[in-house]
Amino acid sequence: MKKSLSHLLIIYCIILSSPTIFAKHNIMPIDTISNNSNLYGINRMTDITSLPILDTNTRVHYEGSIDKQGKNADWNWSLYQDKKGEWVIFDVKGPGCIYNIVQHRYINSQEAIFRFYFDDEETPRFTIRSSDFGNKFPFIEPLASCYIGPLDNGRGPIRVVRSFIPMPFRKGCRITTNIKLEGFDRAKGEGGWGHVIYHTYNSSDTIQTFTGNEDYSSLVQLWKQTGSNPLLKKESTFQRYTEKTIQSGQQLILLDKHGQGCMNGIKLYFANRDKEYLHNVWIHMYWDQHNIPDISCPIGCLAGNSLGFNNTSYLLSGFNTDGWLYNYFPMPFWNHATIIIENRSSKEVVLTSSEITINKNSYKQSSCGYFRNTPYYFRKHTSGSDSPIGIIKGTGKMVASHITCYGEHPNTITCEGDVRIHIDGNRTPQIESDGSESYICYGWGFPTPAETHPSGGYDGLPDNPWSMTRLCLGDSYPFYSELKFGIESGEYNNQYLEHSGTIFYYGQDEVTMIKTDSLDLNNTQSIINHDYHATGNVSTEYLETFFEGDADNVPISGKVYSFNGYSCFKINISPKNKGILLRRLSDQKYSQQAARVFVDGQEVTEHSWYVADSNPYKRWLEDDFDIPARFTSGKSSVSIRIIPINKENEDKRNWNEAGYQIFSYIK
Repeated sequence: MKKSLSHLLIIYCIILSSPTIFAKHNIMPIDTISNNSNLYGINRMTDITSLPILDTNTRVHYEGSIDKQGKNADWNWSLYQDKKGEWVIFDVKGPGCIYNIVQHRYINSQEAIFRFYFDDEETPRFTIRSSDFGNKFPFIEPLASCYIGPLDNGRGPIRVVRSFIPMPFRKGCRITTNIKLEGFDRAKGEGGWGHVIYHTYNSSDTIQTFTGNEDYSSLVQLWKQTGSNPLLKKESTFQRYTEKTIQSGQQLILLDKHGQGCMNGIKLYFANRDKEYLHNVWIHMYWDQHNIPDISCPIGCLAGNSLGFNNTSYLLSGFNTDGWLYNYFPMPFWNHATIIIENRSSKEVVLTSSEITINKNSYKQSSCGYFRNTPYYFRKHTSGSDSPIGIIKGTGKMVASHITCYGEHPNTITCEGDVRIHIDGNRTPQIESDGSESYICYGWGFPTPAETHPSGGYDGLPDNPWSMTRLCLGDSYPFYSELKFGIESGEYNNQYLEHSGTIFYYGQDEVTMIKTDSLDLNNTQSIINHDYHATGNVSTEYLETFFEGDADNVPISGKVYSFNGYSCFKINISPKNKGILLRRLSDQKYSQQAARVFVDGQEVTEHSWYVADSNPYKRWLEDDFDIPARFTSGKSSVSIRIIPINKENEDKRNWNEAGYQIFSYIK
């Protein structure tokens, strides 16, 4: 358990202090906190107060144009070609919600037309050209945009389209294009870079499918107010300090508040905008007398601004043109809050002004996470592997990241490295970008200083150095035991780059998902113990190949079973489970692997098991399937039956399996 800080505060005799100044502000109140963990779509993106509430039954995924061979050829984006001749770039079955789409392509190539199909419909509900993003409702500014990027040494310019329009679906969604998004012949000026970030759910009970006629006015209004605090209420109190000098090595207590509350904003103003402040002036935040700080990082990280007080205005963090560094993430506490500014520089620091906003705490502590960050990753190079920016243990959701990169030489491109995120121990990355700038929804590097949109952007110099920020608001990354965030150094960890940064998240120390069993189909005893059987032209293949991601040069061997009848096996689960998760190890050589799943003879009708993508080079895949609690509650074991779904008019045995891990949700 975390311990009291009160005894530490006594020794800060050198710390400067000032009377607390409280004030009221006549601002229209925002909505009451819903304490609903199942918000989605527009409501999830507009209800900023819901951010501390931890998700249940929600998982984040990425689909996009990564190089399947693990190098830097990230320009091909297609899953398969359908019967209509359209190229499918996104294909998910079951309930979910798309939160972010990015695609960039040379403007002198054939323009792409995107078609959106929902819930197994044969006719697209929505069709849009690349050039219409930003202009065609509901894909309008500031929620969607189309901008023209740099020339790329005569091959460009690049057209970059992006959308943050939430698009929920009950039964599934497909996105197709009229042309194949590819760029193997760069002389032709093609290119198919892009991605989709989306959530999936284990139930569709509350989901209403996207129509294109939704009222987005509240979300548009929120995004147009970027830079101002969206969480101000009539009853908000303010603690303000006037000019304070902090000597080298000293600390200043900005807040020492007993009782409960929710800090909904912190602003810092430095008349002397010394770049050193951004790295060497640190902020520490302790919630509920924890013995280690929940937030501990340079002020530049907290405000998403590390390279020079550039104009980087994001929705909930940034640096305004009026000179304030700010962070507006809601930060609830239940008995105590302490905020300390530390001067780690070699000279005195003058904090000209500061302001802390506090609201009433209406959150249920059991269902919320504390606002935290991972231990700051000090500037360094990690040879031959991804820079490990952050590792989180416990339960929570990632809501922001801030990463700075320095190249070994000036005027060199340093933004080719992919962001790769592993969630809950899965060896296959759940998020994997096609470059650094693509992760924050830009295209073709960082060509100018300080470009931002409400959900992300960058500051610094063209290409080197650069510093990027991504706010994951609607598309936060839920995790139930662990999250690992890494980024490549160059195309395939082949450059000398020095990264620094941190990850911001809401979290609890306790895990809410535990491993309760595993079935290894390469182990005879495990097969016997789980009573595993497969039927219908069963065949096996010995496979020696790799996983995608940082460890894609580590060969792993094993036997893979394929069949066109069914497989069945018994598994152990926690009787206190709130649902379970099956994690399959398989060969992803073939696309559109699909199966029906039965638990104790009852089919999971909420969604089928379906993987549209494939990789013939890095063939090992771990993918997850959630089973709701109605099938498993109170049971210590269940029987599973997997029935493959073959492609129409094909006798192709795409489904295969080399083993399963079984996890139980316990809260």
